[in-house]
Amino acid sequence: MDYSEKLKNLPTQFFANLVGKVNKAIEDGRDVINLGQGNPDQPTPKHIVQALQKAVEDPNTHKYSPFRGLLELKEAVCDFYKKEYDVDVDPVREVAILFGAKAGLVELPMCLLNPGDLMLLPDPGYPDYLSGVVLAGVEYELFPLKAENHFLPDYNAISSDVLDAAKLLYLNYPNNPTGAVANLDFFNQTVKLAKKHEITVMHDFAYGAIGFDGKKPVSFLQADGAKDIGVEMYTLSKTYNMAGWRVGFAVGNPTIIEAINLIQDHLYVSLFPAVQKAAIAALSGDQTCVKELVARYESRRNAFVDACKQIGWDVTAPKGSFFAWLPVPDGFTSQSFADYLLDAADVAVAPGNGFGKYGEGFIRVGLLMDESRLVEAVQRIGNLGVFKNK
Repeated sequence: MDYSEKLKNLPTQFFANLVGKVNKAIEDGRDVINLGQGNPDQPTPKHIVQALQKAVEDPNTHKYSPFRGLLELKEAVCDFYKKEYDVDVDPVREVAILFGAKAGLVELPMCLLNPGDLMLLPDPGYPDYLSGVVLAGVEYELFPLKAENHFLPDYNAISSDVLDAAKLLYLNYPNNPTGAVANLDFFNQTVKLAKKHEITVMHDFAYGAIGFDGKKPVSFLQADGAKDIGVEMYTLSKTYNMAGWRVGFAVGNPTIIEAINLIQDHLYVSLFPAVQKAAIAALSGDQTCVKELVARYESRRNAFVDACKQIGWDVTAPKGSFFAWLPVPDGFTSQSFADYLLDAADVAVAPGNGFGKYGEGFIRVGLLMDESRLVEAVQRIGNLGVFKNK
């Protein structure tokens, strides 16, 4: 018995390899400060946990959920989008419940494309986008995200032939791994481009709640005509520290939403109803916990960036997400610097080349531990002396 060609062609799980290296160092008894992960470190807010506990005690939640999720949850999604972004969403036609946003990201090419069709992906970008490419048997082109363009794509640099051939475009702001954000003008420009070239747009809004310096991240659906050509995928993982709960949703174009619902009809029987009840509590309840979480990440960002500057590391503070995107010093590649930090300083980071060709020359740091440990990590790096001449 052998694996299918699709499984054989799946990309190596980048984060699994990173975790293996870190765990080996920890097993050896080393005090590793792990800045390479993207797993929220704070607990899920108590009112959400309590909503789950209450729902679990109700025998009605022990049965199958409706295939396409609870209408009550979809209505909570609509209320959330109206309150947060002043966007009107129809709960029946324009919302799909997801088993975490990752499931939707991987499913979408199978929903909309045929083998050999072309999609466009950001470089650097979330590595698991490529899983959907392989499973759908489609082709892809990468477009670079460069510092000189604030890590936004330069659509003028993409050839007309590629744009005419492309059928699906993925975007992600606030961005993983760069921490960059997009404004409404950029999204309006994207809608115009997509309509001109008949491209469907998927905006990955996983870090939609996390913006700094008093600026709230913009939803793609706030752009004029966005729902004509695209969808946005949102997860509760980051906003409410619910990464292990695996609950998210897609909102937007009704045809795309129906496609997602259709494939999920054949893959799942919707989420555990008690988890859906907890998601309703998260979206509908007091959002003070979200404001406090964003303030915590901003405080960590400031402490970390200040510490970097003190050792001579010329870094740019991220504008959103809980990641920092940092240039490696002269004489190193992304991978060699990440390996060096783990070996010589017991500091784990994610090498930028794991996110694509244009990630080379950078490392990604997660702001997912107390400020004191973030500062200690920078001090350890400073003690290596690699930034003395900066």
